[in-house]
Amino acid sequence: MTALHAEWTKLRTVAGPYWLVATAAVLTAGLSAATAAAVTCAAAGCGVDAPRITLTGVQLGQAVVAVLAVMVVGDEYRTGMIRTTLAAMPSRSAVLAAKGVVVAGATLVAAVPGVLGAWLAGRLILPGRGFTAAHGYPPLSLTDGATFRAVAGSVLYLTLVALLSLGLAAAVRDAPTGVGVVLGVLYLAPILASIVTDPDWERRLRQLTPSTAGLSVQHTLDVASLPIGPWPGLGVLALWSAGALLLGGLLLRLRDA
Repeated sequence: MTALHAEWTKLRTVAGPYWLVATAAVLTAGLSAATAAAVTCAAAGCGVDAPRITLTGVQLGQAVVAVLAVMVVGDEYRTGMIRTTLAAMPSRSAVLAAKGVVVAGATLVAAVPGVLGAWLAGRLILPGRGFTAAHGYPPLSLTDGATFRAVAGSVLYLTLVALLSLGLAAAVRDAPTGVGVVLGVLYLAPILASIVTDPDWERRLRQLTPSTAGLSVQHTLDVASLPIGPWPGLGVLALWSAGALLLGGLLLRLRDA
């Protein structure tokens, strides 16, 4: 509890995290609203995955929560405060665990309103873009199992991205490098997978890429044709996050501050 209280105090006493939390929420909802306003459904069976379109902003919000998580570790190494932290709390595993709890909590504060705002924007905007019951699209509702899974899964996705980023930041110990590594994993890896010419290898890479696999939780149409199912895909991201935290924790214990 001492480590958790210390990490929470450090996070809330600087302005940067507040701005990042607010920015993540606004960008997630804002890009989703803009995307919903840009699509149309002119006839029945237009084949657009409405909940997934509504949650497009998650792909931008993830960059902000990644930066937030990297800063929690990277800034301490930059300022040298990590020495004070580890002197006050010798158990380095406890320090990283406390940082993980604080980062997950801060991410939820951004993800819940951001994702719910995206869903609400889609519910309000999409009917005016042709996504009506006559075209096979009833209003988006959280009582629909697939829509609820996409919304709740998006919140979990952002939280797991933050934990993945925290673990990688603990491993590299430098904020700019950490941000570069995380953004490469999130955005560059799917691009590399898409240019693979062998369809079998492309499918395998999409099953293993953390962002592509994790975002499968947003799909509500043609789920059977996905490289990996919604919940198994989120499980892949969870394994990446756990692996990054284990790596970061191991290196934190083995190296000097």
